[in-house]
Amino acid sequence: MATATYISRRGELETYFDRTAVDAWKRLTSDAPVGRIRATVRAGRDTMRDTLLSWLPGDMRGLRLLDAGCGTGALAVEAARRGADVLAIDISPTLVELARERTPGDLNGGRIEFAVGDMLDPALGRFDHVVAMDSLIHYEGQDIARTLESLASRTAGSMVVTIAPRTPALTVMHAMGRMFPRGDRAPAIEPIAPAALARQMRARGGLNGWRINRDHRVSRGFYISHALEIARS
Repeated sequence: MATATYISRRGELETYFDRTAVDAWKRLTSDAPVGRIRATVRAGRDTMRDTLLSWLPGDMRGLRLLDAGCGTGALAVEAARRGADVLAIDISPTLVELARERTPGDLNGGRIEFAVGDMLDPALGRFDHVVAMDSLIHYEGQDIARTLESLASRTAGSMVVTIAPRTPALTVMHAMGRMFPRGDRAPAIEPIAPAALARQMRARGGLNGWRINRDHRVSRGFYISHALEIARS
């Protein structure tokens, strides 16, 4: 069951990505020219996407993938081109519609179903793999662990996710973000160390037998994120 803090933060994210930041995300996730700071974010996201995709099977024919927090759909497209049956879900109807518009006609035999909603909805069904790129970074550690527990109950293979690591640079950027007027702020990120998340995971009964197999940090200027591959031991 989703906690009050999860529901509250989800509402903030929906407002931000569906209203406040839509134009910025359209530009950031396109080939349009951007400023120096956003260029580092774009480069970092491209590197992170490649990292997560490298942890998924090269041939995904017959496999079902949940892209949790799909944004404008770039990762979903690449997974579908490997033959995957992708369910790409996001809480922002505007971003989902943009993802639909950007999806190429030829997916090399794969398939993408786009949906607006919560990644924890059990009606979404079961999956072979789950990807959550930069969609958990705004949640507290306990809520991340609960989210992973919920997803694990419907996942046969791996969960490939990112968290916001605890670094001095990220702490400074987080503090700077609080200087902006409230209406212009992105929802706060919640840094957590991989070891701390592992402890939170061990406290969740539904994650017994699951562990962090490998991890990798991507740091490109104003983009800092930490990838985790979580699978059954």
